[in-house]
Amino acid sequence: MSIIKAIALLIICYIVIKLLRKAIGKLLDRSRHLDPSLKSFFNSAVNVLLWAVAVMIVASALGVNITSLVAILSVAGVALSLALQGLLSNIFSGITILASRPIAVGNFVEIGGVNGTVKTIGLFYTCIATVDNKIIYVPNGDITGSKIINYSAEPLRRVDLAICTSYDCTTEAVRSAINGAIAKTDKTLAEPAPFVALAAYNASNIEYTVRVWCKTEDYWDVHFGLNENIRESFKDNGIEMTYEHLNVHVVKE
Repeated sequence: MSIIKAIALLIICYIVIKLLRKAIGKLLDRSRHLDPSLKSFFNSAVNVLLWAVAVMIVASALGVNITSLVAILSVAGVALSLALQGLLSNIFSGITILASRPIAVGNFVEIGGVNGTVKTIGLFYTCIATVDNKIIYVPNGDITGSKIINYSAEPLRRVDLAICTSYDCTTEAVRSAINGAIAKTDKTLAEPAPFVALAAYNASNIEYTVRVWCKTEDYWDVHFGLNENIRESFKDNGIEMTYEHLNVHVVKE
């Protein structure tokens, strides 16, 4: 009789699990903030949990001591968690990354000294492609434990340059030449407005700070283009670009 009861309970548990999984699946599908990998993980975790409960219900119907079974499973769970400590750390770190979204696929990031574009975010590793097309798999535990710089998080970025000129060049002439170079550089933005200012008096030159805004995806085009245009503008306007040097004056008696 207990076997028939256990079979009936198993069938009921199967039907209930199927309905619950369907309901939870619809709930997860409605969420636009959850990554597909995270949804898949939650579905698998819920499935394992529900079947574990079903096994205990059926075992109880067969007269098995549930308390002993739970104790055995608890000890086995602790032993397994200790053996897979690093792996579990990466899994929970992966869940944290997918839920909090400090990075996303397609972002250009810097994580623990690694620079590149995020290709995939898994439960164990995050795949990053470097600028020279190397694929690096970074453990998720390392990502959550490191400082993350996301260069693609905002729609706009600022290009900062330090330009050095001779002391013989006037500030007005230098500023005019740099503004002319900015005007010739494609993909720069008028708002926020470009900024040019004298920044420092160095030992052998005067340093100017140049700040220009652009769209994030245009950053390197603007960076390289502006450098080239400033050099050409200085040449056309007679502005001398200097380098670190030492002038020696010989005094004759």
